[in-house]
Order: sequence, then structure tokens, then C-alpha cells
Amino acid sequence: MSKGLPKRSEDYSQWYNELVKRADLAENSAVRGCMVIKPYGYSIWEKMQAELDRMFKETGHTNAYFPLFIPKSFLSKEASHVEGFAKECAVVTHYRLKNAEDGSGVIVDPEAKLEEELIVRPTSETVIWSTYKNWIQSYRDLPLLVNQWANVVRWEMRTRLFLRTAEFLWQEGHTAHATAKEAMDETMQMMNVYAQFAEEFMALPVVRGRKTANERFAGADDTLCIEAMMQDGKALQAGTSHFLGQNFAKAFDVKFATKEGGLDFVWGTSWGVSTRLMGALIMAHSDDNGLVLPPKLAPTQVVIVPIYRGEGELESISVKAKEIMTELRKKGISVKFDDRDTHKPGWKFAEYELKGVPVRIAMGPRDLENGTIEIARRDTLTKETFSLSEMSIGEKISSLLEEIQNSIYSKAFQFRTEMTTEVNSWDEFKKVLEEKGGFLSAHWDGTSETEEKIKELTKATIRCIPLDRKEEAGKCILTGNPSVGRVYFAKAY
Repeated sequence: MSKGLPKRSEDYSQWYNELVKRADLAENSAVRGCMVIKPYGYSIWEKMQAELDRMFKETGHTNAYFPLFIPKSFLSKEASHVEGFAKECAVVTHYRLKNAEDGSGVIVDPEAKLEEELIVRPTSETVIWSTYKNWIQSYRDLPLLVNQWANVVRWEMRTRLFLRTAEFLWQEGHTAHATAKEAMDETMQMMNVYAQFAEEFMALPVVRGRKTANERFAGADDTLCIEAMMQDGKALQAGTSHFLGQNFAKAFDVKFATKEGGLDFVWGTSWGVSTRLMGALIMAHSDDNGLVLPPKLAPTQVVIVPIYRGEGELESISVKAKEIMTELRKKGISVKFDDRDTHKPGWKFAEYELKGVPVRIAMGPRDLENGTIEIARRDTLTKETFSLSEMSIGEKISSLLEEIQNSIYSKAFQFRTEMTTEVNSWDEFKKVLEEKGGFLSAHWDGTSETEEKIKELTKATIRCIPLDRKEEAGKCILTGNPSVGRVYFAKAY
């Protein structure tokens, strides 16, 4: 199973690629740049999706679905938007195939050319705002709080499973408001929802911040984000929330009658996270033995492995295992009893270690006699013998899962703290970036030119301007020009 898995310290990229495949999360598909998300990987995504969907609905949002295809003319209506996505768009030009006359196979029917080409959605602002024009007439129709779960296509040339694929799954929220303040409050609220999800469910500490103008979403007036630190010292953007101003409302002529009797363009937001979160989950917590999954997102939280020699011993163990499973399920804990006779216990141990199951229980005939079980933690790889008479197994495992969830978060938080360095000179910046990596807290003069120059020289980008940063006078690490505060630089995925 995990035997032969590359070590993170030797080849982090290869370790990640191998782990994704060996843990049965995903694989490359027959379509270049696209992936097949396998059942185990999709089970984790489903748990993410369920929690996020619950959080969205608790904040007043409802789900809808919009077309996969977008008329090309729609993208032309918002100039910065089309500029931002033009190079990534897949275009549909024909609507029919036919058999080649020479019998060589099917060809595109030249007579079936579309009057207007269709873009396979890279994001849905344009098609949604064209729809909102029909839905919004008055302030009584606002706010409009809509989300959709969908797939999008962005034609990536260099791909990596979960992190960057030509097609990926995501959710995209699109809301409309009567005032700029309401829209900005929404933008902030959804960034905080993402941060709460990342920290409470993914056990992933994040930096809440604002993107610079260079890094802002195409077509937005402001972009808020959450940034996470991976174990190789690179940052990963884990979620974004955009204040669109009135840009798309003006592009699609979405106006509303105000309370005062006037007419105004509505204010918009959009926000999204994708299956890229799967990549973040893997890279932030896993080790050289395989996945380490936070219990709140693990498809199976507990696995029970019987250790037996004959059918009689298995039958006795099965009776006790069923009692334990019943008690755990009453606590809302997902549990599996692996009584397959095709694999030995040691092989099963390695399999569940590779797949990141948080808790493993081993039971043999001697355990039954003594009224004990062996409990192993995936996060620390430690074991303990637990007496079933000591306390309720449901209480024990519930407490243990909570402890594991907190422990995984604490470990990631400590790592991020260690990988955040304050630097004050250009030489120090280059040295830390090269030798250590991580987040570099440094002064920047606020200009796009300096930002681009630093990126060109080092491949490091400004990940965000932290929302909680202290305003302090300083000098830009590259130009020496005045700076009003520190920003976070890092190399990133």
C-alpha cells in the first residue's frame, strides 16, 4: 500500500501525485488535462459539499442551476472579465458530426456551424447577470442570494490532479444587492464562511486577506481571500469572495426601482471554492504513510479490523463488533467492519493508514476474553489498549475524534507559524524564500510595477494584504519607497 510512497522531503510533487492515485482519490482521464474523481475521493468532496451547502443555506442562500454554455457576445460585455479569461476558454463552434465519406470515421459537419460560438463556462457571471435582468425590477426583489454547484472548464496547459485541471467541480455564489455596503458585507461574510469551514472542518488555518489589484478577480472591484500554507512551504489560495461593484449590472443593464422612486444599477458579488480544496486537504496534513484526514471530513471515521484464525473466532468477534458499531452510529460516527477474508489484518492496517481513516480498532479472541480492544490513531500513529468496562465506547471514540480534529489543526497552525517570517531587506527576502519558503511578511510600496518585478525576479507573489495587519510606516523591500504596512508574499500553487 504505502510501501514505496515517495518521501515528502525527497520529492514533494511526486509524493503528492502518487498519494492521490494510491489512496484511490483520483486519476488522469482519457481526456488530456481532465481527471476522474474516484469514489473514495468523491466521498470526501461530498462531505465538503454538504457542510458548505449547509453553511450557505444558513446564511440565506438558495441553490439554482445555470447553463454550461455562454454566448461569446456575453463575455465581450465586461472588458476586464473577458481579458482575464480569454486565454482559458473552450469554444463550441459546431453542433453536429457526420460520417466521413471515405469511411475514416466521424468528422465535424461544416454545414452545422453555429451562428454564434458558445463558450464552455469558465465562470458564470455573464450568463447569470443576463438572467438577473429578468428577475430584478424593484428593491423588493433584493437581495438576491443564489449559489450553484457546477463544473467549469479553464483550458490549463500544465495540470495536476485536484490542484489545476481543465475541468473541475466547484460552487459559485452570485448575489445582487440594493447598496454597495450590503454587497461588501456579503463579500466579507462569505470569505468568513470559507475561513470557518477551512478551520473547523478541514483543520486548516488560513490567513484572511485582500488581493492586490494585480491579483484581483477579472471584473471585480475588490477580492477577499483565504490563503493556506502547504507542507512544502508554498501557499495555496483556498477560497475567494469578490465585490463586483456595479460592473456586471451595467454590462447587462440590470437596474432596479429604488425605495425613493429612482432607478439604479444593482450591486453584485460572486464567491467560490472548488475541488482544489481536496489538494489543500491532502498537502496540508498527510505524511509519508499516506493520507491524514480530519475526522469531520473522513468518509469512514472508524474501521474495525477483526484478528482471527477460524470462522468460529470471526463469528464471536462479529457479534461484539456489531454492538460497538450500533453504539458508534447512535453518536453519528461513520464506522466500517472489515471482515474480508481475502486480506490479512496487516494488509488492512496499511490500507486504512494510506486512506487516512482517523481511528482503527483491532479485535481478537484474547481481546474478547479480556473485554478490551486496541485503538490506533492515524494522526499520531499511536495505539492504546482500551477496556470496554472503563467507559462507553461511544463516548470514548467521540472524544477521541474531537481530540484528533483539534490535534491536526494545532499541528498545521504551529507549522504555519513557523513558516511565517518577517523580513526587512531584499537580500533577507531572497534568502528566506530560497532556503525556507513559507509566508514572508514584508513591506511593499503599493505599486503594481514593484509587485510584478518581485514576481519576475523570484516567482513569489503577494498572496494577500492581511485584513488584520497593523498600519505601520516602513520601506519597500525592493525599492526602498515608503510603505504603509506589510503584506504576505509566497511562492504558490
